Amino acid sequence: MTQSLSIQPDFRSLCLGEGNTPLVKSRHIGHQLGLPNLYFKMENLNPTGSYKDRFAASLVNTMLQKQQTQCIATSSGNTGAALAAYCAAAKIECLVVVVDGAPQGKLKQMQLYGTELLMVKGFGISASITSRVMEQLEKITKQLSLPLPISAYRFCPEGMVGVESIAHEILDELEGPTEIFVPAGGGGLTLAVAKGVAAHSKTARVHCIQPEGNDTIATSLRKNIPAQAIGLSTTRISGLQVANVLDGDQTIAACQSLGGTGQVVTDERILHWHKQLAFKEGIFCEPAGAVALAGVEKALQNKEIDPQAHLVCLITGSGFKDMATVESSFNLAQVIPQDLEESLHRLSTLTI
Repeated sequence: MTQSLSIQPDFRSLCLGEGNTPLVKSRHIGHQLGLPNLYFKMENLNPTGSYKDRFAASLVNTMLQKQQTQCIATSSGNTGAALAAYCAAAKIECLVVVVDGAPQGKLKQMQLYGTELLMVKGFGISASITSRVMEQLEKITKQLSLPLPISAYRFCPEGMVGVESIAHEILDELEGPTEIFVPAGGGGLTLAVAKGVAAHSKTARVHCIQPEGNDTIATSLRKNIPAQAIGLSTTRISGLQVANVLDGDQTIAACQSLGGTGQVVTDERILHWHKQLAFKEGIFCEPAGAVALAGVEKALQNKEIDPQAHLVCLITGSGFKDMATVESSFNLAQVIPQDLEESLHRLSTLTI
């Protein structure tokens, strides 16, 4: 009797299709701003809708190599969603302590992958509460010999290494002077991009962009002083509410070494470009994904960039993750059924 072969999946290299995202040239906003080489790096097209899939893929593969079967993490949304998906694929049990007020869409996304959630009141908003929660998480994960998956080098360098690939993909595609604009909460993404640039044969300036309600790094970078924690994050931009200093000082040093600087932008300008990206470019991102473009506008006003250079904005996450902001700021008309005869008349008035 011939013995049948059982084909088992190879869990040594878990991949859900992350990375190699498109670099799309602006069709309208660049012309509007007088920037002929404005680009958008479409990280919203990763498997769970954000660049955090690069982080999760790198971390979960490391966990598989170490035969770890439990993941305890913290997130404002995108990290949790990415970890939830990759842990599900790897059969790793996942618990995420989520930021107070995280968008429901992101929470539901985590839950649908089977992840357990714990939301702590004030976590991610109050620096003191956040510190206490983090101390406890560090203690628990240390006792269990587990990583603490936070998208910051301070806590999880094995995950952040995967994020550095963004810079390699950009520089592999572009020739000539390049400037990369990166939204920042705790600074991990900006630092990862800067590290990726530093490791590449080509170079680029990397700029750190923050909402003014969470200015822990950007102004300090401009003033060449250490990153500054704030007592309370007041920005409405989900994912960038990081009152504590995480990778701030390293981010400042890395950006300075590449000739980059910081820009502080208002929530109003972020939400303005959030709409414009959809209306004029067909790019539907979450508000945090529009922060880089607001930074380009500010840098242009300050005459701190070369308008002819390749200017790359990171579109960090999908708009479907934060539909509440769409409801509150887009002012979209309600769609209701119309009378048949009135509808036919309306259609008859259309001209080509």
